[in-house]
Amino acid sequence: MRCPFCKDPGGESRVIDSRDSAGGAVIRRRRECQVCERRFTTYERVEDAPLKVVKKDDRREAFERDKIVASLEACCRKRPVSAERIQQIADEIEREVREVHEREVPSKFIGELLMMHLRQADKVAYVRYASIYREFREPEDFLDELRPLLGQDPLDDGREGPGP
Repeated sequence: MRCPFCKDPGGESRVIDSRDSAGGAVIRRRRECQVCERRFTTYERVEDAPLKVVKKDDRREAFERDKIVASLEACCRKRPVSAERIQQIADEIEREVREVHEREVPSKFIGELLMMHLRQADKVAYVRYASIYREFREPEDFLDELRPLLGQDPLDDGREGPGP
C-alpha cells in the first residue's frame, strides 16, 4: 500500500489495527508507513458484480459510490455532519441499492435514498440536496419542502387569515 504522505514507490506499510465496518462489508485498516512513519487509514471492500445506474434519459453508466460521497459532501459542507457519518451514509445507501437491485438501478431510487438519509442526518443538508434533486425553480418550492419538516399542514401557508 503506497503511503499517501511520502508516496514511497515501494509501498511498504504495516497494519496496526483492522476492524469490520459497515456491518462487515468493509474492513478498515490503520497502517503505518515504514519510510516516513506516518499513519493512515485504508478501507477494503468486496468487489461486487458491476451495477449500472439508469439515468432519466435511459442512459446507463457504472454505479460509482464516490458520486454519492461527493453529493453528500457538497450538501453537508459547513454543516455539523462528520466525514465519518458521510461515509456511513454512503455505505448504507450502497448496501440498500445492492440489496434491492442486482444489475441496474434507477437513478431516482438512489436520489430518494439519499434524501431519506439526509433528512435524518441534517435537515439543512436535506433541503440543499432536495433543491437540486427536485429542481426547485421558485422560492415557494423551498417552502413546500420545508412545511413537512416544520410540522405544518402543506395547505396552511402559516399566515393568519381574516378573523371571525
